[in-house]
Amino acid sequence: MLATVIHAARDIRVEEVPDPELSTGGDAIVRVVAACVCGSDLWPYRGVTPTHAPHRIGHEFVGVVEAVGPEVTVVNPGDFVIAPFYVCDGTCANCRNGVSTSCLAGSWWGGDDKVGGVADGGQGERVRVPLADGTLVVVPGPVADDEVPGLLTLSDVMGTGHHAAVSAGVGPGDSVAVVGDGAVGLCAIIAAKRLGATTIIAMSRHADRQALAREFGATHVVEERGDEGVARVKELTGGIGADRVLECVGTKESMDQALRSTRPGGMVGYVGAPNGGPELPVRPMFNRNVGVNGGVAPVRGYIEDLLQDVRSGAIRPGLVFDLELPLAQAAEAYAAMDERRAIKVLLRP
Repeated sequence: MLATVIHAARDIRVEEVPDPELSTGGDAIVRVVAACVCGSDLWPYRGVTPTHAPHRIGHEFVGVVEAVGPEVTVVNPGDFVIAPFYVCDGTCANCRNGVSTSCLAGSWWGGDDKVGGVADGGQGERVRVPLADGTLVVVPGPVADDEVPGLLTLSDVMGTGHHAAVSAGVGPGDSVAVVGDGAVGLCAIIAAKRLGATTIIAMSRHADRQALAREFGATHVVEERGDEGVARVKELTGGIGADRVLECVGTKESMDQALRSTRPGGMVGYVGAPNGGPELPVRPMFNRNVGVNGGVAPVRGYIEDLLQDVRSGAIRPGLVFDLELPLAQAAEAYAAMDERRAIKVLLRP
């Protein structure tokens, strides 16, 4: 079967790899219907995160279960399923506490699987899913093809944007600024509106992303950055800054922008993967009573909550996919996102 393999920085190849096999009793084999490239996949692609040896890549996919191990009781062959961007059992103390990304038995796609060797990457024709009953979410059928992009966002970016909003405590009537206009930032706008924010400021310099931000619920767009960006956010929020700021990038500059755009007593919800050296200036935060909350998003726990709104069309996060390519063109998918020619690329095996 075919799968995407990263060999080194900017060296993405689609190669023949062995078909996955059931091995632990609690796993499943999923035929991938759609996968995608994530902004965090660009860190190894750009060489910011080193690649020490070739390995499968990708951590977002939806598909149809082909086979299950004898210990699997919830997931059945033929089920259409959403796979979150990590593996979890759903039963350990951390999962029960709502932090399934810290599952005591969990693992990451493409990394070491604690219960059965190395986990497959998600950008392939088939994937072996460890801990299938805890990891996978069954979508009641039938599933129409035009639903696939929206369902795929629930594997990561929609849940991650939602986590930023939840972590910041977004509620009815709040003013919210969103730092970052990638797929996660755009989904954070959806989440902020869904949770009742009435002023939603998208910080974006790209016309196509600005248009989508407005379609998702942004009431204002700020193109400025640094001091000028802070001043503009304050101008739009009564001179004090936004109640909640959602940081969806993960760099030193984006975190600084978020913190300084927050009103005294406000909260930053951060979900940007910290590969760009973000820092927390504790003294300014202390002086202004600005809080920070967030981290790697436990999206498995959000899927059921968001699923109905996605399927009904109440929210349309699938619009973040502005380019679709066959799996064989995965290298072009990475290049398109790296060069900002695409917001997010959907791959079809």
